[in-house]
Amino acid sequence: MSLFYASRMPTLDALRGLFPRGYNSGNVLSRIPGPRRLIEELRVGASYREVFRRAVLPYLQPDSKVLELGPGSGSWTRPILMHVPRGEVHVVDLHDVRGWIRALVCHQVRDNSFAAVPDATFDFFWSFGVLCHNNAEHIREILRNALPKMRPGGVAAHEISDWDKLEQLGWGWRWGVPKRFRELPDDAIWWPRNSAAQMCRMAVEEGWQVLERDLGILRRDALCVLRRPP
Repeated sequence: MSLFYASRMPTLDALRGLFPRGYNSGNVLSRIPGPRRLIEELRVGASYREVFRRAVLPYLQPDSKVLELGPGSGSWTRPILMHVPRGEVHVVDLHDVRGWIRALVCHQVRDNSFAAVPDATFDFFWSFGVLCHNNAEHIREILRNALPKMRPGGVAAHEISDWDKLEQLGWGWRWGVPKRFRELPDDAIWWPRNSAAQMCRMAVEEGWQVLERDLGILRRDALCVLRRPP
């Protein structure tokens, strides 16, 4: 959350100490990506513009209430705000992002409890570049504690690390994840083990319904779509 890349991951203390000025992917909707976004898109194997069009935009209405986890400096937040002119956007981050993002409600937190976030409020819950750096224990906490914050029928879309895809792709720095991570425990790496199958299993166990196991947009990662039961 405003995260990542440390030698030991993924404790909350490690995440809290990373990117104190926020992480910025640039304008995710521009037709021509900036240098950083271009590198990120080459690694995930997809255009962020396409990700927004297929994974975010279908779930937004002008009056939607949106919850975003780990916005960093607001690369995804700003286009979301553009599409909910009569709505509301709340962000949850380990850092104080109020200096980087305007016109929304910012919750600076110290854990995954979502205690400061109102219950039964949100139509859409989004994260990108966040759960891929969290281990299964933390992802379970996030799924469990975010569920009651959603309105019945509310939808969540999350990008996650997918080790099944990495095995097929061959790992390596082409995809930004070193092959040596396969031999290390999750608390020693910044790309903990996960897959679309594991993510969806955890989600169901925590009370979510699975709408899409993986939208199939990203070559390296999975993008799962969940729903709070109506």
